[in-house]
Formats: sequence, C-alpha cells, structure tokens
Amino acid sequence: MKYSADIKKIERHFLPEDFHITDWATLEPFFKELSERPLDSPKALEKWMKDISELEAIVSEDACWRQVRMTCDTENKTLEEAFNYFYMEIQPKIQPYGDLLNRKLVNCPYTNELDQKKYFTYLRTVKKSIELFREENIPIQAELSVLQQHYGSIAGKMTIEQDGKEYTLQQAAKFLENPDRNIREQVYRKINERRLQDKQPLHDLFGQLVQKRHQLALNAGFANYRDYKFAEMGRFDYTPADCFQFHKSVAEHVVPLVNEIYTTHGKKLGISPLRPWDTEAEPAGIEPLRPFKDGDDLLQKTIACFNKLDPFFGDCLVKMNELKHLDLDSRKGKAPGGYNMPLSESGAPFIFMNAAGQMSDVTTMVHEGGHAVHSFLSHALELSAFKEYPTEMAEVASMAMELFSMDHWEMFFDNAEDLKRAKRHQLERVITIFPWIATIDSFQHWVYENPDHTKEERTAEWSRILKAYSSSSIDFSGLDEFREISWQRQLHLFEVPFYYIEYGIAQLGAIGMWKQYKENPTAAIENYTNALSKGGTLTLPELYKTAGLSFDFSSGKIKELMDLVRSELQKLS
Repeated sequence: MKYSADIKKIERHFLPEDFHITDWATLEPFFKELSERPLDSPKALEKWMKDISELEAIVSEDACWRQVRMTCDTENKTLEEAFNYFYMEIQPKIQPYGDLLNRKLVNCPYTNELDQKKYFTYLRTVKKSIELFREENIPIQAELSVLQQHYGSIAGKMTIEQDGKEYTLQQAAKFLENPDRNIREQVYRKINERRLQDKQPLHDLFGQLVQKRHQLALNAGFANYRDYKFAEMGRFDYTPADCFQFHKSVAEHVVPLVNEIYTTHGKKLGISPLRPWDTEAEPAGIEPLRPFKDGDDLLQKTIACFNKLDPFFGDCLVKMNELKHLDLDSRKGKAPGGYNMPLSESGAPFIFMNAAGQMSDVTTMVHEGGHAVHSFLSHALELSAFKEYPTEMAEVASMAMELFSMDHWEMFFDNAEDLKRAKRHQLERVITIFPWIATIDSFQHWVYENPDHTKEERTAEWSRILKAYSSSSIDFSGLDEFREISWQRQLHLFEVPFYYIEYGIAQLGAIGMWKQYKENPTAAIENYTNALSKGGTLTLPELYKTAGLSFDFSSGKIKELMDLVRSELQKLS
C-alpha cells in the first residue's frame, strides 16, 4: 500500500476552528456538553465518541506544544509558566470529566453493539482507566507533571569549558572521541565533576518524585508504584517476573558479548586496561567519524537516506521541515535528550534532539525519524485513542529504522572504511545498550519496591546493580564517586518512570525486523508500515504478528538474536 506524507489537520466538527485553549472556563463547556449529551442510539454513541476524540486531540496537542517550547528553551520563564499553568490549572479539572466520560461509555447500552474487535483495545484501556482513577490523585498528578520537568531545567544548565570555549555536556561528548587520551580523560572528568555539582538537587528531586508516586499507588489500592505503573501503562502482556528474567538473560547472554567487544576495542587502541574515556576513541591516526556538519546537514542527509528506503519516509521529514517541526542542534539552555512528539490534531510530529556532530547523533536522528513515520502512519485512524500505540511497538518503529537505514548510510560517509566503521558502531551499540537497559529497569524495580529508602541505600543499591551489568573489560577503578550518581543522567527515571524495558523488548523486535529486511527488503518494509499503520487498534502480540514478529523476549530468543548481530559484526571486522 502506498502512503502519503501530505498529512491533514483533523477537521473540526465539534469545536470552533478558531478555538484555542486559554483557560478552563472556556474549555469546560465542551466537556460538560459531552457529559450531559443523551446517547439514544448506536449512531449517537459513535458521533459522541468522535467528538470526544476531537476534543482529546486539541487538548493533547496544546499540552504537547507547551512542553516542546519549554524544552527548547528552559531559561524562558514565560514558557515554563505556560507549561505549569496547563498542568496545575487545566489538566486537574479535565481528569474528573475524563472519568465521567469513561463511565458513561462503559455503561451505555449501545456500547455492546460496537464492533468488539475494532474497539477491543480502546475499551480495555477505558476500563483500566476507570479502575485506576482516584479523585485524591488529581493534585498529586498535577504536582508530578510540573516537578518532573525540573530535571530538564537542572540538566539544561550543565556546561563545561574546554579550550576556552563553553560546551553543553552533549557537545562535550565529542571530545571522548579525540585521539589524545589525555584530552579524553580530562573531558570525561570535567563532565562528571559538573554532574557532581548538582547531585544533591537531583537526589532531592528524585526523592520527592518517588514519594509522590508511591502515594499515587497507595491511593489507587496498589502495594507499590511499580504495580500501579504496570497497570497504567497497559502492560497486559508481560509481568515484573518477565522483566527479572530479561535482566538475568542479559547478564547471561549479552554481557559476555559486551566484554568481547571492549576487549577487541582495547587491542585495537593498544590500551590496557581500557578506561571509560576510551570506549568511543579510535586508534591513533584514525579521525573520529564526523557524519554531518550541523542540524540542517544532518536533516538533509537523513532525508536522502530515508528516500532510498521508501520515498514516503523521506517525505515525512520534508513535511516536518516545511512546518518547522524540528529542533536538532545542541545549545545552552536546551533540555537534554531527544524525542519525537506526536501532535494529535495537526498530525505531523515534532523532533527534538541535541546534535553535536557525532555518529550517535545519526542514530538518534534515524531513531526519532522512525517514531515520526509511526506518527504519520497512524494519524488517519478514526479516533485519537486508536493512535495510542504500545510503547514496545513504538520503539520497534524507531529501532528498526536505525537498522534498516544502515544500508544507505553512504549518504553520511563517502569513504568505504568510514561506512564500515559506522555500521560496526551501530551493531556494537545494539549489543552494548542491553546491559544499561537491564541496569536502569532493575534499579527502578528496587526503588519503587523500597520507596522509603535513604539516599545512602539508593546509592549502594545502584552501585550493586551497576556493577552486576558493567563490562569486566573496562577498568572503573578510582571512579566510584562518578559512578554512584551515573543514574542521574537518565532522564527517564525523572520524567517517564518505568519507560525503559521497552527499549530492550523492542530492540529484539527491531533485530527481527532487520533479519526480515536482509532476506527480503520489500516485504520487510511492507510488514513494518502495515504494523505501524494499525496504531493501537491491535494488542501488542497482534501488532508484532502483523510485523512478521513473535512477541518473545525469552532467554532463548535473546541468545538467538544476539548470535545474529555478533555474526554480522564479524563480517565487518
């Protein structure tokens, strides 16, 4: 099937075309009308659901733009206030209406006459939301929405000075590729010493978040926030026990491969022991990979790369560029990290990242580009709720794009050896990311199972978990003070708790998609786009099946896929 990136803003039928959210007083009448409208036929029910969908899209997009603008400029107080106003003054007032509308849907006699297959995942989510809703949680959720954004404000101010110039920590990371080992170590220490300056504010912030999240769980009748969050995130298809098995499998099947990768890297560099500031370096005389000059160059090369895969993919990025839905370069005052922000009403999403000219930025760009394609493909679905796809599938969209796109990275590298190095870098990253995923996920389980822990206990447990998944091929001696707070660099812990195991599950799915692509590129792209176009209208195992995958992250599956990546890596040696 051919898809078009000529995305259309949802046409309004319920709200006026010129309506913009300013305050609750002007927004409430629409919620009130929906809550009071009689549902006297199946047709009236479906029209009501479409009107809810329209209102949800408008509210969601408004909130998303507030977050985008704030993260693009964390030092602008007006933007911060606009974000805070929404989450403190508007969102808390929406939630009771949301619960009221959910109950009205479930209790409507005509709901049973809906196409139960078409609406299965939607109705399942609605019922889950009703079970979780508590009035007393509304102010806590509002506080959390604001509080967790403080991480970006703190991290966005972090810079170091090198050679008389100021660099964000993202920009400074390029020095870790420098052939001069002394410079690498110097910058590594500067980056980590800068993080140390804010370790206490971040400890305090995280402590507040943990306590408020735990209270949410208790109010909703859960023993801990982990169990509450599993329900809230709709993890219907796996359990905490499956996550623990995943951690164990990573230790068993992946950590030895990581050790192998770093042992080989140390030999190439002629360095023993390998230190953490050596992992991104190249042997003497080999320049670090510089695949692009700036954000615009990165974008144009990615568009060319995507066009080779499927012109539709490239068109998505072109459309976003036309709409100015991209902010790619790193700069002071910008929040860290990268994301693709779906925009429910207008359709074309927004990509935010912190490019600094490194190979890892190419990976981030094609990763977020995969998310963007997912947004485009699911936008035509009838209801906003149908576009709420599982995160485990969302990350297959992004991670598979990383691997698909490798076949066309000549857009970034006109030198054959550089291209080979870039592919090696990517496949090594596919393997080396797993221990960090297991570390972060394992830490989160402990944190929320033990919510009353002290800062000292948190540090001790983090250090224990980190050591369990760290490579024995890297010498970390004398760096305990840095390593004890290394969890603080992971924004997910602060902003999107428990969103991390998805990367591991999805990486396995992405490798499976890549295996298909190597065997039959056309069929793989067709499976990929077909699955993404379903949004959240199918269950997670059904979405995987549509993509030609099995939803399986067992020990045996992990070993099978790691062996595949390892064999492909050996071909690039």
